[in-house]
Amino acid sequence: MAELRPAVTDPLIWSDQVTPYDQQHFITYARLLDAEAEHADWRDVARIVLRLDPESNPDGARRCWQAHLDRAKWIVTSGVKQIVEQSEKD
Repeated sequence: MAELRPAVTDPLIWSDQVTPYDQQHFITYARLLDAEAEHADWRDVARIVLRLDPESNPDGARRCWQAHLDRAKWIVTSGVKQIVEQSEKD
């Protein structure tokens, strides 16, 4: 089950499969995608959604934000196909 505000991992470990981490972060991913659609400043998104401090570590916060946004985009393209296929098997 997705959590409302789970802690984020940095660096984000990439997988070609939907992971338990992804499942915990579905809401985080949705919030990141919504923020991107609204053209929100990445620093605000990092602070509010990922609970990072972009002022004290701008490079790290931006890298973490970008990795999670990229993962969110992967989930809604490739990852969702895996979720549907798995649910059809169950």
